[in-house]
Amino acid sequence: MGATTFGGWSLLLPVVPLAISRSGGSDALAGASTAIFMATTVLTQLAVPALLRTWGHRWVLAVGCLLLGAPTLAFLLSTDPVPALAISAVRGVGFGLVTVAGSALIAELAPKRLLGRATGAQGIAVSASQMVALPLGLALFGGGHESVVFVLGALVPLLSIVSIVALPSIPRAHGGPGGVRRLPASVLLAPCLAMLMVASAYGGVSSLLPIAVGDRAAIAGVALAVVSGAILVGRYGAGVLVDRIGLGRIMVPALACGALGAALFALGVQDGGRVSLLLAGSVAFGIGFGAVQNEALVTLFAAAGPARFGAASAAWNISYDAGTGIGALALGVVAGIAGYPWVFAVAAAGIVAVIPVALGRTIQAAPRADRVEP
Repeated sequence: MGATTFGGWSLLLPVVPLAISRSGGSDALAGASTAIFMATTVLTQLAVPALLRTWGHRWVLAVGCLLLGAPTLAFLLSTDPVPALAISAVRGVGFGLVTVAGSALIAELAPKRLLGRATGAQGIAVSASQMVALPLGLALFGGGHESVVFVLGALVPLLSIVSIVALPSIPRAHGGPGGVRRLPASVLLAPCLAMLMVASAYGGVSSLLPIAVGDRAAIAGVALAVVSGAILVGRYGAGVLVDRIGLGRIMVPALACGALGAALFALGVQDGGRVSLLLAGSVAFGIGFGAVQNEALVTLFAAAGPARFGAASAAWNISYDAGTGIGALALGVVAGIAGYPWVFAVAAAGIVAVIPVALGRTIQAAPRADRVEP
């Protein structure tokens, strides 16, 4: 389910901004397609914990896949900025349903002693599909097969419904209304801020890197595939470490690795794209981003407990998706004002700025950094 939903999303993640750009839209409008998608995603995610209590996981996931996939066919009619932004907004609702319900599902099904590896396994499914879908979408679009990529973007998420039917029976989500607000701010601050900043950088990478390297779209496709592969390694590797050595010890080095990757992107996009720097940046950024994802998610699940798995999932996904949208929009503006090297330099600086917060949390938690409930 994770592979097909995120595969369908990833097919179009860099394609829609590129299509808007080629239809005459500005860099800011190109980035706005991702920002609007993520804005409706985040607004939907706020309601998902309550929907899980009312509908259960199967219905939330099924409706989400339908809304993520089916509206994509409307891109066959137009990729001009206004209709493209409207289509992106509708698809974002579906993505909001799928992301929160899917992450909460892992916490419901996985033994607590294996929670780090279970979330890492989910990351493998997501990242592996992205490794294929990101370059495939760009290759199809760049090769003049726009209709094919939009049809695939509609059909692939709908395949998830087959997986949803096969899910084991899951009790309705626990807890009362207002789940996300009940999580203490002290718990939310470090993991959510880290996710927000690294995801913002990812929003710039996924939306603007294909435009930044000009006509060399193949380079961007390979770089995005490498990012996805490195996320896979970073996320599962962090999950194994969390299960073995406990929470709170991975976030700072993960952020530093992500910042290094963004800085390498800043150097790599100069002069139309320096392949070695772009690939090195892809590896470093992906490993850092994947490790941040896992550490943040397991931290929130451990703090929330079974009664608030939906709320913890919503907090993590909101940070992820709000960051992706904000990054795509804000860094698109930076691109228009200062150029593409500054896009990734600003992203690197933003990640570095979070390190003191994460370090403070690590020092605070160090005396009780036990294994996640054996």
